[in-house]
Amino acid sequence: DGAGTLADLAPATVGRLAAALPENWSRANPVDIVGDAPPGRYLAAVEAVAGDPGVDVLLVMNCPTGLAAPVDAARAVAGAVEKGMIGRKPVLSCWLGGPTAREARAILHGAGVPTYETPATAAEAVGHLTDWGRAQAALLRVPDRGTEAELKATPDDARTKAGAIFAAVAAEGRRMLTEPEAKAVIAAYGIPVPDLRVAATPEEVGRAAAEMLGAEGGELVVKILSRRISHKSDVGGVALGLDSAERAEAAARAMARRLARAMPEATPEGFAVQPMVRRPGAQELILGLARDPVFGPVILFGAGGIAVEVIRDTAVALPPLDATLAGDLVAGTRIGRLLAGYRGQPPADEVAVKGALIALSHLVEDFPCLRGLDVNPLLADAGGVIALDARMEIDPAEVHRTGPNPDLAIRPYPAAWRREVALKDGTYAIRPIRPADALLYPHFLEKLEAEDIRLRFLAPRRHFPEQMLVRLTQLDYDRDMAFVALAPDGTLAGVSRISCDPDHTTGEYALLVRSDLHGRGIGTTLMRVLIDYARADGVKALEGMILSENAGMLDLMRGFGFDFTLEPEDPGVVMSRLSL
Repeated sequence: DGAGTLADLAPATVGRLAAALPENWSRANPVDIVGDAPPGRYLAAVEAVAGDPGVDVLLVMNCPTGLAAPVDAARAVAGAVEKGMIGRKPVLSCWLGGPTAREARAILHGAGVPTYETPATAAEAVGHLTDWGRAQAALLRVPDRGTEAELKATPDDARTKAGAIFAAVAAEGRRMLTEPEAKAVIAAYGIPVPDLRVAATPEEVGRAAAEMLGAEGGELVVKILSRRISHKSDVGGVALGLDSAERAEAAARAMARRLARAMPEATPEGFAVQPMVRRPGAQELILGLARDPVFGPVILFGAGGIAVEVIRDTAVALPPLDATLAGDLVAGTRIGRLLAGYRGQPPADEVAVKGALIALSHLVEDFPCLRGLDVNPLLADAGGVIALDARMEIDPAEVHRTGPNPDLAIRPYPAAWRREVALKDGTYAIRPIRPADALLYPHFLEKLEAEDIRLRFLAPRRHFPEQMLVRLTQLDYDRDMAFVALAPDGTLAGVSRISCDPDHTTGEYALLVRSDLHGRGIGTTLMRVLIDYARADGVKALEGMILSENAGMLDLMRGFGFDFTLEPEDPGVVMSRLSL
């Protein structure tokens, strides 16, 4: 499963291969270049496949024959690579044979190409490489609430509503929320729940049932409420399919008697009455939140229902989540494939399923007091999702803490630092940098004069590789921060950034403004926001090196109160420092 997927070769690649290979080559992937292949044929095939945009990694294999020398083939491959890569694509190899392959493997090793003794171990290595790439991409992806339509589903007042419920629970010294409280919290974050009424006695259950059936008809569910019960079905505390007020009242009396026999210490605190939700063909899912001792809060997704512990079809992910990461989490389960539809069963509403996971992510981002959460079952079908039950646990002592949650392994996008500033030529948007801002950098760099680049990087620089732009825009917000200024036309106008030491006491700052936009106050604005952020984040001092000839930068920093000292090893460089 982890060995990757064979690439579908582009027609242009097939054409290049057909021009270089014998008529009887495989014309598909894997590319069989025929057993009598001389070195030139190896070279042509490797270069053609490496140029295919759908290929991420190459595995070159050689089986010894009496018609071609394995050593010559290895030299051809080694000559095409640089540090084990062709362009940005890694090359792996499998040269079969014992002593006959030893010299060839040594040649490949010398060129930085890993080589394996069997196809199975080579495929396993491709799998490890694929998994590593996916993990790196996931770790570098930091979702931004509000950049995708699906992320805007969380209502603006969600945090206020949930916070009021948590405060009330904490005031009573409780850790566990009742089912109505837990459902109210997830409903505030946009996860649909059935209409629910709370009745204190069986008689009130009957009256509530009469009102609900009289207004809507159908059937009802009655559940017992007790803070001492984790799973109501274990003590007969759930009654389904009740089509009359009399049956609902009788069911409440019966479950109270069963609870008294099974758990005399667990006094009923009331009953929940809600419509019976019948959705034939809907999948039962579970959404959960737990705390890992190393990684902090983790989000769980999988097959739900009363047999969740038996089925054990779940996957976990680190919040924060966006639509892509939520989709990856769903795809990591067997039930995720059922949600896509099968044997005439229509697919479930993918946006609704991912939206529920994103809502859960937003909830844990906002409230460090959350200690556990189960939404089970969450019914999902083509009509959307609905949560039939929910359990939630908080730490009452932590209710006063609000987001962003410092316990998350991946710090959420600091959206609170967005702002708009009126400058000389219009309104500029100032916000923390996002990974997608790498797309803005090429135009930004084109507008920079060589002298401004030299003053910023303390040396002339002409080439900015793509990987460098990725590193500039994909940050660990726990250690680094960068603010971008977007001009009224949406282009990148300037960037300020800070990179902190491991102790988070001192941060090295940098500032760069587009050459054609000097004199508009962009640099002053970006530095002011950066200083405010560093101070709020607990950084004790900002430091940065400035060329002594950079009079404009020195004047700007002097205006913010920076102190200056000459670098003893390089008199052309000034060290600036601001205590916060």
